[in-house]
Amino acid sequence: MSKRDYYEVLGVARNASDEELKKAYRRLAMKLHPDRNPDDASAEAAFKEAKEAYEVLSDANKRRAYDAHGHAAFEHGMGGGGGGQGYADINDVFGDIFGNIFGGGGGARAPRRGADIGYVIELDLEDAVAGIDRRIEVPTMVGCKPCKGSGSEDGKLETCASCQGRGQVRFQRGIFSMQQPCPTCGGRGQKLSNPCKICHGAGRVEEEKVLSVKIPAGVDNGDRIRLSGEGEAGPAGAPPGDLYVEIRVREHEIFQRDGDDLHCEVPIRFSQAALGDSVRVPTLGGEAEIRVPAETQTGKVFRLREKGVKSVRSRSTGDLYCRVVVETPVNLTSHQRELLQQFEATFTGENARRHSPRSSTFIDGVKSFWARMTS
Repeated sequence: MSKRDYYEVLGVARNASDEELKKAYRRLAMKLHPDRNPDDASAEAAFKEAKEAYEVLSDANKRRAYDAHGHAAFEHGMGGGGGGQGYADINDVFGDIFGNIFGGGGGARAPRRGADIGYVIELDLEDAVAGIDRRIEVPTMVGCKPCKGSGSEDGKLETCASCQGRGQVRFQRGIFSMQQPCPTCGGRGQKLSNPCKICHGAGRVEEEKVLSVKIPAGVDNGDRIRLSGEGEAGPAGAPPGDLYVEIRVREHEIFQRDGDDLHCEVPIRFSQAALGDSVRVPTLGGEAEIRVPAETQTGKVFRLREKGVKSVRSRSTGDLYCRVVVETPVNLTSHQRELLQQFEATFTGENARRHSPRSSTFIDGVKSFWARMTS
């Protein structure tokens, strides 16, 4: 049976980044791992297929070879076919020379630390600005309590038969003989004599961890908080990874945030804009007052110093920018309509131009435009 394309196995594009490859493999490994699918041969086969694909594509040299020649890059010269003992000795020499390039190296290795994990917290703007303590529940891998993370029922180990305790196995790729960590013992050189019945020797189990996260005042979209040692537990008692909490701030019905500054729109009546007035405006700390001078136009921006957000980094405080919008009155009474009609009647001739400079400039521009078009 022919092998599936490695990119297809992982479900990624051929130009996928290293991080995308890692995420795709981790997702499949969590889903297909034999510990989570006992007695499921198809899941075990799929897990091995994904592992093989990731081992090739995560290595830059192997990936280049695979992209150029496909599976054939690793099949030439394998499985015998002549050459005798002398040919094997030459391969050993090449293996020694190129071992480090292809991930080789002798000796057993210690288990790798657990994976880092991410968690997204959504906050209202008020909580992001003021800071808050938040309780979160994170699905992750934690150390197995019965075996204390060792994976062993009784603490006894035996030498791995596959690598004879070396932690490395040698295999042939074309004319090269290469080394890689032993897949049977994970490169440790030893196996558990009696695996733990709870975690099946993995030293960790899936669990929902409950944590309290202190979110500092002033955080913004995309900020991350690192909780050291709160990521996935490492296999066989290895150190845990870290947890990264990413902040997402919900849209606010009044304020828009720009760094440490806040912006909002303040509707005013046209009588307030024409005559001037004091207007109450909202801030995150309560109400404030701005003085709208007479003859204010829509779009005028008023700055309230230090009414924005206190920076989580510099501790300086941003400003609040209030943009006034002149609102057309609605639901007029007959008396209000009559008053406006009387008011409008006062705008005639040059008087209208004097009171509406922007409108006059626009009309003059239109006349000039049509004159050029018709000339």
